[in-house]
Order: sequence, then C-alpha cells, then structure tokens
Amino acid sequence: MRKLIRSLSRPLLRAVARLLFRVDVEWRQADFSAGRLLVIANHESFIDGLLLGLFLPIDPVFVVHTGVVRNFWFRLLLSQVDYLAVDPTSPMAMKRVIRLIESGRPVVIFPEGRLTVTGSLMKVYDGPAFVAAKTGATVIPVRLDGASRSYFSRLSGKYPKEVFPKIRLTVLPAAHFPMPEAPTAKLRRHRAGVQMRKLMQEMIFASRPPQTLYGALCDAAEIFGRRRRLLEDIKQIEYSYNDLLKMALILGRQVERLSQPGEKVGLLLPNLAPTLGLIFGLSARLRVPAMLNYTAGLEAMQAACAAAQVKTIITSRAFVEQAKLGGKLAGLQGAQIHYLEDIREKIGLGDKLWLMLWAIHFPRCFELRASPEEAAVVLFTSGSEGKPKGVVLPHRAILANIGQIRAVIDFSVDDKVLNALPIFHSFGLTAGALLPVLTGASLFLYPSPLHYRVIPELAYDRSCTVLFGTSTFLGNYARFANPYDFYRLRYVVAGAEKLSETVRADWFEKFGVRIFEGYGATETAPVLAVNTPMAYRTGTVGNLLPGVEHRLVSVPGIDTGGILHVRGPNVMAGYLKADQPGVLQPPVSDVGEGWYETGDVVDIDADGFFRIVGRVKRFAKIAGEMISLEVAEKLAAAASPAHQHAISSQPDAAKGEALVLFTTDANLNREMLAAKVRELGLPELAVPRKIQRVDALPLLGTGKIDYVTLKKMAEVA
Repeated sequence: MRKLIRSLSRPLLRAVARLLFRVDVEWRQADFSAGRLLVIANHESFIDGLLLGLFLPIDPVFVVHTGVVRNFWFRLLLSQVDYLAVDPTSPMAMKRVIRLIESGRPVVIFPEGRLTVTGSLMKVYDGPAFVAAKTGATVIPVRLDGASRSYFSRLSGKYPKEVFPKIRLTVLPAAHFPMPEAPTAKLRRHRAGVQMRKLMQEMIFASRPPQTLYGALCDAAEIFGRRRRLLEDIKQIEYSYNDLLKMALILGRQVERLSQPGEKVGLLLPNLAPTLGLIFGLSARLRVPAMLNYTAGLEAMQAACAAAQVKTIITSRAFVEQAKLGGKLAGLQGAQIHYLEDIREKIGLGDKLWLMLWAIHFPRCFELRASPEEAAVVLFTSGSEGKPKGVVLPHRAILANIGQIRAVIDFSVDDKVLNALPIFHSFGLTAGALLPVLTGASLFLYPSPLHYRVIPELAYDRSCTVLFGTSTFLGNYARFANPYDFYRLRYVVAGAEKLSETVRADWFEKFGVRIFEGYGATETAPVLAVNTPMAYRTGTVGNLLPGVEHRLVSVPGIDTGGILHVRGPNVMAGYLKADQPGVLQPPVSDVGEGWYETGDVVDIDADGFFRIVGRVKRFAKIAGEMISLEVAEKLAAAASPAHQHAISSQPDAAKGEALVLFTTDANLNREMLAAKVRELGLPELAVPRKIQRVDALPLLGTGKIDYVTLKKMAEVA
C-alpha cells in the first residue's frame, strides 16, 4: 500500500519540484540498466534524497548518515523513499549495503556522509568505495547544484539563501571500481577511498556549465547578491558585486571606443579594483586584455607588445609616476598610451544615464556573443629562461582551472583572500584575483608582494584566511611577521617556484601553519597539481587536478621520472611569439597535438603524488653525468639554511660544464659543501666549482629567481 501511495504521489511531487525549484536534469550517457547499481552524489541539503528519488529512473534504497536521520524534517522527506540509516564509522554498516547491492537493489549513497557546510566537497569516506570495489557495482555519479542555497542546507549565515533556488542535477557516465592492489586489507580500503574521492572531484569539475569570464561574474553577482561587499584594495574602499559590474560596464564602454573587436589591449596597471573591472569589461566587448609585466625591462616589454600586436595600452599617470615607469613608456614603440585619468574625464552625461538607467539593470545585455573557446586574456611568460612569449588563455581555460581548484579546495564566502601577487602573472590573476571574485570569497588586493612588513600586518588587520605566495615571498613574510599575524589563515598556498624546506619549517614552527605547495605553468592557467587537506604529502606538489591527462617521456641520463606532458581544458589556446607577431601557435609536443610539454622532469609515486625532479634546462652534464641544479641548490640550503642560494652553470673545457653557486653567505665554502654531500649521500659532482658572494639574488617581479641574469653572471665568473 505504501509503495502504491508513493507511486501515485511521485509524479505530483516531481511536478511541484520542477515548478518551485526549476529543476533541470542533464543526462550524460548514464546507463541505469546494470544488475548491480550504486549511485553516488554530493550532499548539499536535506532535500537531496527526495530530488534523486523523484528524478532518477530507478527505485533505490538510500543510505543515509544516522546523525542526519535525527532531523525531523529529513525523516519526513525520507518517508517518500526506502532508506537505510548507517553509521559510516561502523565496519558492519557497509556489509549491510553490500548485501543490498548483491540482492540486485539499486542503492544511492552520499560518500561525504554529512551535509556540506562549505558549499564544496567534504571528507569522503572509504566505506562507499570499498562497497563498489567489493560488489563490482556500476557507479553512476550525480552532481547536485543549487540545493545548498536553499533553507534546507547547513551553510553559514553569510551564504545568501533563497526560498526556491534553481537546482540542477547532472547525471554523469558510469564508472567502475576494481579492487586496488595492496598488501593489506586496510591499504586496499584506503586506496579505494582515494579513487572515490577523485571520482567525486571529477564529478564536481565535469558538471560545470560552459561560461565566459563576464558571464561568470554576472552569475556570481546573482548567486551571492549584488550588494555583497567582497573587494577591497589599497584605497581601503569596499566594493560590492554591483560596484564591480559598474566598473566593468563603464570602463569597457570607454575603452571599446579606443579599440577594435578582437584587438589585444595592453593593461599596465597594478592590483586595484578598476584593473579587475577592465578585465571583465574588455572581455565582455570582445577585446582581449594583454597583461603587461611592468617589472620587466624595456626590451622584454617591447617583445611582449610585438608578439601580441598590442597597439593600445591602458595605464594610470599616478601609477606610472609612483612605479617610475616613465622611461619605459617613452621607449616603447608602436603602441598608443591612454591614461585612466583621461578616460574617466571623457565619461559624459549620456554614459552615466546609460549606466544607471539601463546597463546596470541588465548587465548581461552588455556582453557580445562569445564562445568559451575565444581568447579571454593574454599573459606573458616570466622570461626566466629566455624571451617572454604571449600565452593566449581562452575563457574555457581560466574557468576550467577555477573549477578544478574549487573541486579540491573548499573556498567559500567565509574566506578572505589576501593577494599581493601581481595579476599580470597567471598565479596572481587566476588563483589570487578571479577565483575569490567568482566564488563569493572576499578579496584584498595589494599592489606589491615586496612589502614584507606590511603584508603580515594586513593579514592580521583584515582577518585574512587565505594567502597565496612564492617560496621567496613567504620566507620573507615569516622573517618580519609577528607570530600572531597569521592566526586566521586556513590556507597558505605556495607556487611559481619550489618551496624551500626552510620556509616550510619556519611557517609551521612560528605560525603553526602548513603550507600547501602547488605546481603549474602560465600555459595551464596556471595550476596543474596542488596539495590539499584531503591529499597532502610533504616534498611533493600534490595530486594532479581533475580533468588533466598526463604522460611522462623519459630523459636519457635521468633515472627517475620523465618530462611531463599534459592535456586538459585548462591548457592554453597557444603561443604568440615575437618572431611571428599575431600568429597563434597551438600547443603541440612529442606526445601529440593539444599536449603541452612543461619542460619539467617529474616523478609520480604509487598514490599519485607528483614530485618535481627539476627542469630539463636546469640540468648540467658534468663528466658525462646529468646533475640537477636544484639538487645542488638543496645542498647549499642544507649547508647554510639561513641564507639564499642559486646555481647556474658555465662551459668547462675538461668536463663539459661546471657549476657556479651564487650565495648571500660570505662564509660558505667548498669544504662545507663537500662535508654536507657526504652526510646527505649526494653525488660529489653536485659540489659547485666556483662560489660567488652576492648581496641578494636577482628576482623577477613574480618572485622567481632570474636565472637569465644568473646565467650571464656565471659565464663571466
């Protein structure tokens, strides 16, 4: 009788859900005909089970957390479906689920167990994965999106709630979990759990909708509220989504008059709110922001403008004066300079009426039709090993990378990001600026990462919870910070260069903060791998992000690992080079078209953690042996941990090449290095032949060591 009542009420409930929540179900080649079927889903709200029961073409048993069942309203909703309440920590609980699946009954389970309190993926239990592996069941992932914004969720009060938010269900293709090979049952269970976590992360990432940068901004403003104040810069004015949209609209309209559709417009501006407004506004009108590196020399800047055919540059008189860029701009050829101060003066009454009476009320109408595959921005490689190249990143690549990061790290509206990394660099742009704006987190933009005393104080004063930086910058922040300055930090993410073990230890000792090291490249928008709270291993750069394929190509003379080649939705559209101005050169490598060769030698362990052995260009062949310059740098750091060191090489008639050490330690000598080599068991050839004392290592504006300058210094040493 109960099943009859449910079968009669289900069509009515389905119609009501479609009407109230505008439920949209997207099917991606999902097959529910398997004899043993396990459906997994993320857990956003108390109505998740009801939604799945109404819209999936099966009559499953729902496995729910015993703690959740204690809620009266949830029990009321569960009365419409068959359910089994289990304690995920109990070994016997999963045996009951196994028996259900083996009997041929479809089962729906939430691997997170509890409802999310961040809006992102929570801890994934090993039990559901072990069930899938043990039974050989077909696993169908279902992504629920939107239910977290309802009053049935458990998100914090800062997260805006709606009475009836739009809800989307994405049913993805089936997957299978073979039982992992491992010497013990405990390890097999753990590795099955890792597989389940990765599948859930892939599900979160793969179900994202196609968007453009400007479209994503409009979506974020609707989800988190136009009035939400989220952006602050050095002027100490808090800007809301509405303010950011106004900047994008009015500045985009003005610069549109100075440029042509498809044109690369150079932006020579610091980390300020109007810079972000320009990026969104230009991309909405099919102009491509080309983010110029103002810390580069005139020759590098000229090469960048030539490669991208930049004819129009937007900058600010105040910034040019403060950064002393007048000489560089005067030397630039072939580009017309426009100043924001002049652009603002040209905003007339008609523009203001257009903005206030029309554009701000219908911001989506401002965007010209664009494909996610079209260019969103042009960034330039740092030139740490040669001339800078223009990297064309489409909307697809940047938004895919943001989606990949969100799938593995739980950024939320409760977070505040402090970003001092320049947004002309991919790390500073994607992770430091666009990620928080498009995910509802608050953002403080600071114009320079070199103010080592100011940034820790800002982190304390603004109660920041997320900090991005390079190893060099983080090390200097630690030197000048009070032990309490970083008391609120949840995440400190290091990238762009290898994280020093000294910096890692100093942060943990002084602040009790674990640094999450990541890895990437400008060409991959930029993040490829990162350590996370759910998958962390010291000495590695973490697991590869969801959606990225990889291949390792062996290198003669290097025993472990190989050159990393990657392919995925976050890979660039191609290069723009000065020798062929304006000609897009799509990525291609020895593996095939569409693959990007990172140039890094990488080793991967049994659990999928990546360890960077070194760059191919950062090996020296000494007496027929391949010696990693990074190993030699580690040697110097071990012998003198309180100082900075960098290694380059020079030609040597007898042995082919010789190592040159540049160090700030006036007392470091070859005898100390030789003793440390024997202690660490490193090859004797890793001891540099020459040692050059310097007051400071040359750095690029992004914080990386300037190896081009060091190479020139080594050749005359």
